[in-house]
Amino acid sequence: MAHIPIEAVPHLESAIYLPMLITILERDCRFIEQGPFKLKRPYLHLIEEAKRLAMSDLQEAKSYLKRRFLKVERGGSDDLFTEYRFYYKHVMEVRRYSNIRLRNRVEELLNLYLTKASNPSLEVVEKT
Repeated sequence: MAHIPIEAVPHLESAIYLPMLITILERDCRFIEQGPFKLKRPYLHLIEEAKRLAMSDLQEAKSYLKRRFLKVERGGSDDLFTEYRFYYKHVMEVRRYSNIRLRNRVEELLNLYLTKASNPSLEVVEKT
């Protein structure tokens, strides 16, 4: 029986976290555009760059998953947990993620991508 390769888990999780991060960045852009900021462009530029970096990493993760016949789908959720289904060679593995863990990880990624966007020459090592 085939099991999800351990080296694939970070890519599967990127396919979970990065879309959430991109949604937050897009929403923040709208708030800044509509907000009472005097100088909006620096904030918008920073957020757009962070979004571009996240989208690039998401595309890499999706490419990795496609090449290795992996897939992730969101399942049900409640107040405490969200379920994700990982597929590999006709085998499904269900993992439940705490909603608090999801939020905290997306917040960490937000900090990471904003740091990358503000310091393009700085190589930030992502914590998994």
